[in-house]
Amino acid sequence: MDALTVANEIAPYVTAAVGAYGTAVLTRATDASADATVSLGRRILQRIRGTQQDPAELDRLDRAVAEAAEAPEDEDFQAMLRVQIKRALLANAELTADIARLLSQSPVSLTASGDGSVAVQYNSGVISTGSNAQIQR
Repeated sequence: MDALTVANEIAPYVTAAVGAYGTAVLTRATDASADATVSLGRRILQRIRGTQQDPAELDRLDRAVAEAAEAPEDEDFQAMLRVQIKRALLANAELTADIARLLSQSPVSLTASGDGSVAVQYNSGVISTGSNAQIQR
């Protein structure tokens, strides 16, 4: 898998982990109660962070994580984090291969694309993608 494909595939996991743990995602130990998506995102982000040799690159990654953690629903901050992930993967083919292996071992595989798309592993409620949908009980 090439670096850009891997970066796009791991983005949902990393943003889920950042949303769940905030900046603690960078240092948090394994949590048995964490769901698979968040746990995989945490491991991926820690692996990427652990390979950063350049202090400036590490600082940019940490800043992107912090900003995404402060506003986890903000697509601009998510995009900034994805940029830092892509930079790290493009600069390190071995890291890209390691992350691709992590993805292939994961029982979770979700993909959604385009307006109104939804990808969920588990849902116990209503998912509505229509702008004029009416949900009645």
